[in-house]
Amino acid sequence: MTEVISPPRPRRATELMLLLGAVALTLGADLLGTYTTTGALESTAWVPLTVFGCASLVLHAVLRLRARYADPFILPIATLLNGLGIAMIHRLSADTAAARPTSQLAWSVLAVLVAAALVFLVRDHRMLRRWPYVFLAVSGVLLLLPLVPGLGLSANGARIWINVGVGTFQPGEVAKITLAIFFAGYLSTNRDLILLAGRRVGPVTFPRMRDLGPLLVAWAVAMGVLVFQRDLGSALLFFGMFMAMLYIATSRASWVLLGLSLVAVGAAVAFLFLPHVTARFEIWLNAFDPEIYRRDFGGSYQVVQGLFAMASGGLLGTGLGGGNPTQVPLSFSDMILAAIGEELGLVGLSAVLVLYLLLVTRMVRAALGVRDAFGKVLAAGLAFTMAWQVFVVMGGVTLVLPLTGLTTPFLAAGGSSLLANWIILGLVLRISHAARRPAVVDGMVNASGPGAGHLDPGAALPEPAQRPGLRRAAAPAGGEAR
Repeated sequence: MTEVISPPRPRRATELMLLLGAVALTLGADLLGTYTTTGALESTAWVPLTVFGCASLVLHAVLRLRARYADPFILPIATLLNGLGIAMIHRLSADTAAARPTSQLAWSVLAVLVAAALVFLVRDHRMLRRWPYVFLAVSGVLLLLPLVPGLGLSANGARIWINVGVGTFQPGEVAKITLAIFFAGYLSTNRDLILLAGRRVGPVTFPRMRDLGPLLVAWAVAMGVLVFQRDLGSALLFFGMFMAMLYIATSRASWVLLGLSLVAVGAAVAFLFLPHVTARFEIWLNAFDPEIYRRDFGGSYQVVQGLFAMASGGLLGTGLGGGNPTQVPLSFSDMILAAIGEELGLVGLSAVLVLYLLLVTRMVRAALGVRDAFGKVLAAGLAFTMAWQVFVVMGGVTLVLPLTGLTTPFLAAGGSSLLANWIILGLVLRISHAARRPAVVDGMVNASGPGAGHLDPGAALPEPAQRPGLRRAAAPAGGEAR
């Protein structure tokens, strides 16, 4: 008896219902925070989040047209996180002029539309594999731009921004995407060479020196960002991303051991010879030391105030608009998780972290489902990058790790980060469509799974005899085919 596998459903209706629910939740949070803070609501208070919701619906419509089998949960989760960030920044703007909700809204709409354009124009993610060294060259240019005199800008000791006339932009946020594409293309092409060549020492096989080139280059790039741009967060992000993609491509623990050794060497050198890194470690180790707490620059005032804010929120929080999160410096950007912890409590902050967990899980699911090695490494690497970034930010806010200055994806103020993270989602949505769309099995479009989608459901199929590798099974004599 032949088992017939039903074709996968696009589930775009599910996505639409979840998306409308996400927009409604963020709109309610924005109105609640505004009313609690100001005691009144303007007649146009509903407009900002509605505009953002319309942009998300545009991306939903593009998915219906171009990637109808894409994961139905990624867009609603990202919309909920982004909308919550806009609502929180709007609430904080009542107490500090540094929080600019209009700018955050404009960047959010632009980022969602760029993701929609990416899904519409890139019909197959594998086309990005054709130009790995072009993406490497673009990455190098992006990382060097902040060091150009007259173009680069320095703030809070880091030189990671450039002046684009109408504002500032952080090229490193886009560089992490182009580097991920290069790493995925290089590793998927050279995987066999990396796996087969090497020397075995006990249970561990170590690669040849000539194959250590990419690892050393990634380490040098991370150290260069740390030394010249004075940006600890980006250095950790770039090297961590490459190590994760290398392990995903090879499944060799020896690469991880070598990478951790390089990280240890880099951390020791940075701690001993780079004052700004030394200050970050001193804050981490002795945050409540009065001398470190009272420093004008490089002190622990910010992180300690963040801890007090989350402690005052308790289990359920003070409610949106009911706390004093602006007592924490940069509560709308670097420390927005502390602001959420104060006003939404442990329950609300845990819910936000669960949303990130679900988002990363769906991204990993797309990586597991797609057949080609390039798509697997790219989607898994981007998923790890987002998870690693959230972990580093949350670790810095809670003093589990040194504070790095990385932005919380989708939540924190920052147009560069929003644009980069929505581009990442656009790429993953395209990969998930390739993973979930129907495959051709025995002449019928009746299965889904890894590598599905060489033919669309409505495409005309050639005769079985014309397709190499497929032969019609002959029915046994005197009976039906089983």
